[in-house]
Amino acid sequence: MKMFGAVFSVIQDIAADRSIGSLRADADTCFGYLSSFEFMFNLCLMKEIFEITEVLGQALQKKSQDIVNAVRLVSSTKECLQPLRSDDGYQEFIVTVVEFCTNHSIVIPDFEEAYIMRGGRARHQPNQLTKEHYFRVEIFYATLDTQLFELNHRFNEKVMDLLTNSATLIPRNKFRGFKASDICDMVKKYYPADFPQKDIYGLQLQLKHFVLDASKDEYMRDISNLIDLCRCLVESGVVFNLIERLLRLLITLPVSTASAERAFSSMKIIKTRLRNTMEDDFLANNLLVNIEGELLEKYSYEDIIEDFKCAKERNADL
Repeated sequence: MKMFGAVFSVIQDIAADRSIGSLRADADTCFGYLSSFEFMFNLCLMKEIFEITEVLGQALQKKSQDIVNAVRLVSSTKECLQPLRSDDGYQEFIVTVVEFCTNHSIVIPDFEEAYIMRGGRARHQPNQLTKEHYFRVEIFYATLDTQLFELNHRFNEKVMDLLTNSATLIPRNKFRGFKASDICDMVKKYYPADFPQKDIYGLQLQLKHFVLDASKDEYMRDISNLIDLCRCLVESGVVFNLIERLLRLLITLPVSTASAERAFSSMKIIKTRLRNTMEDDFLANNLLVNIEGELLEKYSYEDIIEDFKCAKERNADL
């Protein structure tokens, strides 16, 4: 938004420059959008929403997840969006948009006029929508409702229940709010296939010993996330196999979406038209190297070349 004035001026100059005909038409179209109130309304709305959801988005994209932080950010993001969805929130927002448009000489429409859809006529519309109704209901409220719906759908009661109970297992939180019975009820409800009844009874017994052991262990009581806790249990060899199984299931919950997005992003980059002619195994190996870049850093190019050289005799020197 801070660069809008400079971008607007450059696009305007290009659109007016007759010496660059190939770019002039595109610049003129772009200038038409930039100078419209509807575009500015949408731009300012996206800015408001992204400023609220940015912190949560960045946190969920991290490979190392902090469960407590995730729970707090989901709740706070919803709470920040709700006031914006109110009538007072809209009034404050529209004042900001009008002020921004005034500062950049963008024409502000009469909100009491009928809104005519592009390519249509007012009499063909089922209802005579005013521009006020269109901007407030059709764009502003509809966009915020979609954001809130997606948050509630993605972080529904099940997910929030899992996240909240997971946070009580973290030693650094001093097991605040921990109840073995609540953990077992959660497992019965959401992981019946992974924990038969006899394992749930064993899990309840292990949880009691785990809390006492983790509270006394100097290294374990400073652990601040489930990933490190699971790693610690595996490396130490402590016999909490059922807790370890539960942690492995819980760890996949907050990072599954972000991990999948990173994998698909890499696939779009790697899978070009030329690489589509590769064999599936070769393409899969190529994707693995790009997606799991951290593993690749452990190997030197010289070692890879030596292994490749020893695998088969070749006519040319490597």
